[in-house]
Amino acid sequence: MALIKFGGGVVGMAGSIAGTTFARNRYGSYARARTKPINPNTALQQLVRSALSQLTTRWAQTLTADQRTAWNLYGANVVMQNRLGESINLSGFNHYLRSNAWFASMGLTPVDDGPTVFELPDADPTFAITASEATQNITTTYDDGLAWATETGGYLLTYNGSPQNPQRNFFGGPWRFQTAVAGVDAAPPAPPKIAPATFAITELQRMWCYSRILRKDGRLSAPFRAHVFIGA
Repeated sequence: MALIKFGGGVVGMAGSIAGTTFARNRYGSYARARTKPINPNTALQQLVRSALSQLTTRWAQTLTADQRTAWNLYGANVVMQNRLGESINLSGFNHYLRSNAWFASMGLTPVDDGPTVFELPDADPTFAITASEATQNITTTYDDGLAWATETGGYLLTYNGSPQNPQRNFFGGPWRFQTAVAGVDAAPPAPPKIAPATFAITELQRMWCYSRILRKDGRLSAPFRAHVFIGA
């Protein structure tokens, strides 16, 4: 579905209409031919779809009215941004799925009580990556003094993008889940985190990764990115 912003004409558009996809980068708005993504129905895709289905049923049949009200209150007080950069508020149901899909995909119990802190976790300004063709590993550095790292049930979630030619300056996917760093109350996990890349990588290619912070109360940050030219 495309988002269109009207002013003295159309002043912003994001999404697809018929065979054209509209988007924006730092140089301005652009349009390209729409490409239909393949649907290989991987094990991960099946896991996510199953988790969303189960969470939808859990919202309707397991959560109490007070719990749903708490999630709705959280949604009403937390400002998000859509693809046009406009401020919006998601419903409590959307936030419940948005956060708990990650817990469910890791085999953890969903957080049914709505968060009582009405803000998203902040991004980690120190987040950075390096990558090596020889080891096929990605090394992630992060700030282990942040709140997620010092609470059991908090996580740093990291995704890898497919490697690109070195002259490429933008990347929008595809992404694959790489690793989760688990917080610990008494002993926060020390950086760096070294984990295998989810795509085969070659020296001098350029790779993007993004992370999110997931707090134990169910609050999920916006994604924050880093990129690197792959080393030998």
